[in-house]
Amino acid sequence: MKLQVAMDVATLDEALALSRQVADYVDIIELGTPLIKHEGIAAVSAIKAAHPEKEVFADMKTADAGELEAGIAFAAGADYVTVMGAADDDTIRGAVKSAQEYGRQIVADMITVKDRAERARAVTELGVAFCEIHAGLDEQAQEGYSIQTVIDDGKASGVPFSIAGGVNIDSIRDVQAAGATVAVAGGAIRNADDPAAAAKELRGAITS
Repeated sequence: MKLQVAMDVATLDEALALSRQVADYVDIIELGTPLIKHEGIAAVSAIKAAHPEKEVFADMKTADAGELEAGIAFAAGADYVTVMGAADDDTIRGAVKSAQEYGRQIVADMITVKDRAERARAVTELGVAFCEIHAGLDEQAQEGYSIQTVIDDGKASGVPFSIAGGVNIDSIRDVQAAGATVAVAGGAIRNADDPAAAAKELRGAITS
C-alpha cells in the first residue's frame, strides 16, 4: 500500500515546505483543491520539479470537461488527476482518454456519492485507475462520523481503491487490511507538531 500526503494548504510556499519535510516517507504528494485554486496549475509543475522522483497527485475534482481539465493537469506534470465520481460518465471517459494519451492515471473521487461502492464499480468500468473512497472535511465533522464507514465501502466495492477521510496512526492498519491501494493522510501529517515524524510513523505502520 502506498502512502499519500494530502497538502490541503493555501499557498505554494506552505506546500513546498510541507513536501520537503515529508517526501522521504511518502510515495505520492497530493496538491489539494484549495492549493490548485489559489496558486493555479503552475503549482503542480513546481511540486513536480521539487520532487521529480515522487508521484504527484492533482486533486482537480473535475466535474465537467474531463478531457480538457485532465490534460491541463497532466501537461503540468501530474501523475494522477481526480475526476468526481458523481460526474457524468462522458466526463469520466474524457478524463480517462486524456490519461491514456499522457500515460498517466485518473482517480475517481467518491466524495458526495451516496452509494460509494456501487458507483466505484461503475466508474472502474469506464477506465479509472482506482477510486478514492473519500469522506470530506465537512462529512468528517458530522457527529458520529467514523472512518470505518469509508473503509467498509472500499472493501465492499471489490475494485482498486484508496481511503481518504481521517487516516491516522490508529486507522492506517485497518485501511491496509481492507485492501486499499493507497492511504491518504492529510491532517494527521499536516497538523502534527512534527510532520516528518508523523509521516515516518505512518510509513512504519504499513506492512510490506
